[in-house]
Amino acid sequence: MSDSVRVRFAPSPTGKLHIGGARTAIYNWAFARANGGTFILRIDDTDPTRSTDENTQIILRAMRWLGLDWDEGPEVGGDFGPYSQTERLDLYKQTAERLLAEGKAYPCFCTPEQLAADREAAQARKDPFQGYQRRCRDLSPEEAQARIDAGEPYVLRIKVPEDRGNVVIDDAVHGKVVFDAKELDDFVIFRSDGTPTYNFATVVDDALMGITHVIRGDDHLSNTPRQVMVYEAMGAPVPTFAHISMILGADGKKLSKRHGATSVEEYRDAGYLSDAFVNYLALLGWSLDGETTVIPRDVLAGKFSLERISKNPATFDPKKLDWMNAEYINAMDDKTFADEIMLPQLIEAGLVGEGFEADEAWVDALAGIVRPRTKMPADAAAVAAPVFKTAQTLEYDEKSVAKGLAKEGMGAVLDAAKSALEAVAAQDWTAANIDAALEPLPEALDVKKRLVFGAVRVAECGNMVSPPLGETMALIGRDDCLARIDRARPMAL
Repeated sequence: MSDSVRVRFAPSPTGKLHIGGARTAIYNWAFARANGGTFILRIDDTDPTRSTDENTQIILRAMRWLGLDWDEGPEVGGDFGPYSQTERLDLYKQTAERLLAEGKAYPCFCTPEQLAADREAAQARKDPFQGYQRRCRDLSPEEAQARIDAGEPYVLRIKVPEDRGNVVIDDAVHGKVVFDAKELDDFVIFRSDGTPTYNFATVVDDALMGITHVIRGDDHLSNTPRQVMVYEAMGAPVPTFAHISMILGADGKKLSKRHGATSVEEYRDAGYLSDAFVNYLALLGWSLDGETTVIPRDVLAGKFSLERISKNPATFDPKKLDWMNAEYINAMDDKTFADEIMLPQLIEAGLVGEGFEADEAWVDALAGIVRPRTKMPADAAAVAAPVFKTAQTLEYDEKSVAKGLAKEGMGAVLDAAKSALEAVAAQDWTAANIDAALEPLPEALDVKKRLVFGAVRVAECGNMVSPPLGETMALIGRDDCLARIDRARPMAL
C-alpha cells in the first residue's frame, strides 16, 4: 500500500479515554505505521455541554502513555488544521453554503410538531418510508429566502437524490453491507442554532483532511449511509470503512464499569505497562497469525493489517491482561527492571529513600529474584520487602508462623540451621554456600525437607512464600540472617 494512507482517531472530549476508544486509536496508529501513512489525532468537541479542555488533556495524556504518537493534531500541528472541531465551524458553514448554492441542500422550516405529525401519519398508512417527508424540499429559493429574512427558524437538510438506490459499503471488516434506500431521508446537516450535526461535520473534516480509511467501532456502522450521502454531495472520494466489533465483558455484555476499570488512566495508575496494555488491546479483535500473543510494538507497527481483524466481538479478560503484563516484565533485563520498576516501587513503599544507592551487582541480584515473581509493579516491593527489613523490624505472617514454626521439632531445626550457617564465613556468604550448609539438615535431623526449609524461610523472611532462600539470605547478609533466627527461635516448638 502506498504512503498516501491517512487515518484519524477522533475522540470526543466528553470524558476519559476508555478501552474501546484506546483500541480504535491503536488500530489506526498501527495501520498508519504499517503502511507508511499518516496518523491524525482530531478532537471532535462539538458537544458544548460535555466537551471540556480538561477532558481533552486527559485524552492527550492517555495517548502519550499508550505511546501512540500522532503525525498531525493537537500540540503537533499539520497542514490540515485546526484539529479541533470547535475551531472549524467556518469550514462547515462554507461547505454547507456551497451545497445550498449547488442545490444539494435546502432549508427546512418544519416545526417539531409538524415532523411528529408527519411521522405518525406515515406509520398509520404503513408507508415504507417513515423518515422526513420532504415538505420543504421543493420550496422555491425566493420563498425560502423570504422566510429566512422574516426570522423563521430553519435547519439545513441534505438533498438525497430520489433515484439514489441502496447504499452499498464494501467494509474492510464486514464485507459488503447494504443499506436500504428507503431508510435514507433528507437528514439535517446544520441545526437551527447554527451548529453542524455529527454526520456532517465528521465527513467535512475527513474529506478536507484527505482521510483514506475510517477505522472505528461498529456502533458507527449505522451512520455510514448518511455520511456517504455527504461525501457524494461534496464530490469527495468515499474512504474505505473498517468497522471493528465491540469489546464485551466476560458475561457477554458490552464492557462497562460493572466489569471493572474502563479508562486508560485507571490501568496506567494500577501499574500496567504501556507496551503490555497496547499489545493486549491490539489482540482484542486482531491477530498476527492466530497463535502469537506477545507482539512487540515494532512488530505491531510493521505487520498490522485490516484483513486480520475479526468480525466477532472480543471478550476482555483481566486475567489475560495480567498474564501479558507479567510476560513483559519478565522479559526485561535485570537492570531495566531495577531502574524502571523495582527501585521506584521500593521508594514508593518507603523501603528505601529517594537517594538509595547500592552495589550494582547487589541490585541486579535482587532484581533477578524479584522479577520472575512480579506480575504487577507493586508486587516488586512486596517480594523484596524482607530483604530491606532487619531482625528487629521483620514482620511475621501469623499463618506462616503457625504452619512453619509452631510445630514440634522446629526449635531443633532452627538451632541446627544456625549452627550450620555460623560455619559459613562472612567472605563466603553466597547463595551456593548457604544452600550447601542447609542441604544436609533434613537427613541429619530426620525431618522432611519441606519442613526444614519452611521453618528457616519463615525465620528469615517472615512468611512461607519468598524468592529462593539461599539467594535471599545472601542479599540480607550473614549477621542479620543469624539474628533473625535468634528472634524467631522463641516462636518455634
